[in-house]
Amino acid sequence: MNFDLTEDEEMLKALVERFVADRYDIERRRGYMASDLGFSRENWRLLGELGLIAAPFAEQDGGMNLDATAIAAVFEALGRGFVAEPLIENVLLAARLFATTAPEALREQWLHRFVSGEARVAFAHAETGARPGRPWVETTAGACGEGVRLAGEKAYVPAGGGVDGFIVSARADGAGPAADGFGLYFVPAGEQGLTVRDWRMADGTVAVSLTLDNVAVPPGNILSGGVAEVKQGEVLANLARVAEALGIMERLFAETREYLLTRQQFGVRLASFQALQHRMVAQYAAIEQSRALLNLALISWDTPGFARAVQGARAFIGDASIDLGHEMIQMHGGMGVTDELSIGHGHKRLLVLSRWPDDPASALESFACLADS
Repeated sequence: MNFDLTEDEEMLKALVERFVADRYDIERRRGYMASDLGFSRENWRLLGELGLIAAPFAEQDGGMNLDATAIAAVFEALGRGFVAEPLIENVLLAARLFATTAPEALREQWLHRFVSGEARVAFAHAETGARPGRPWVETTAGACGEGVRLAGEKAYVPAGGGVDGFIVSARADGAGPAADGFGLYFVPAGEQGLTVRDWRMADGTVAVSLTLDNVAVPPGNILSGGVAEVKQGEVLANLARVAEALGIMERLFAETREYLLTRQQFGVRLASFQALQHRMVAQYAAIEQSRALLNLALISWDTPGFARAVQGARAFIGDASIDLGHEMIQMHGGMGVTDELSIGHGHKRLLVLSRWPDDPASALESFACLADS
């Protein structure tokens, strides 16, 4: 299998690395995370100008129609940079889902704004009754003329702070755990009956909870998608999450290795202690195993086994990344958990990547179930 990037994809990866070099260090990242959105508006605008927001979209929509290898390369580079801008949730998942399901008039009104970075959209799907790997939608879509009225709550909407609209899943028929019977609806921010509450996830990023109190949705805002489109979007988002986690793991390992080679105790470098060498070797092996599983997913692109390979990678990397983060913190001692070092920043991000939208055990169960399908 040839994992080489095309010339355009190499340029895109180099663009990401330059963006990270120019715009990110730990001090600036702390400032971005402390803002009301949990990231930099200026950085988001710049990502749009550079074409990095548009890149995952189809060529007819102004993008590069990136394949799995290119997506992994881009998000691995973003992970190594600890980039806070929510490209996975707002672009790769929500905006691409909008692009594939919105009626033409709605696309003309909004899509160019999402592709350029002028506007953002979030996917409001997860509810309190949900369990990882299983569909659960209790929010209802009651008929109202030619449109519908949405009623219910969406407790977990990552990267939902300050967005311009939400893609909301709601059930027209069937019970909460039914695998079908729900549809997707576009709700602009500020609609009457929509209440938004901000909160912070473990990594400091801003999520929101939605309350929909008979929110009116006109027929032009009813999207065409359902279960299949949501699953398809989540697979690609999960690939990006895996790649970002791997990039973070590599950076944490590299910085810890450098620390062990320079920090001295009892008159010798920490790297000279055999016990620490063994622990570092174990984590190096975990990174290489993670890389192999990501590559397995990449060679499965455009095959029926792609979703299963991605879930297999998530199942392994979810646990392996947390173990690595714990070890790197231990190597640094108490200061490893502070915001002064990148170790703590990376580990908190790995906590979210490994548990959202499902945990490693649920990913492993999905991996097993997909083998039987």
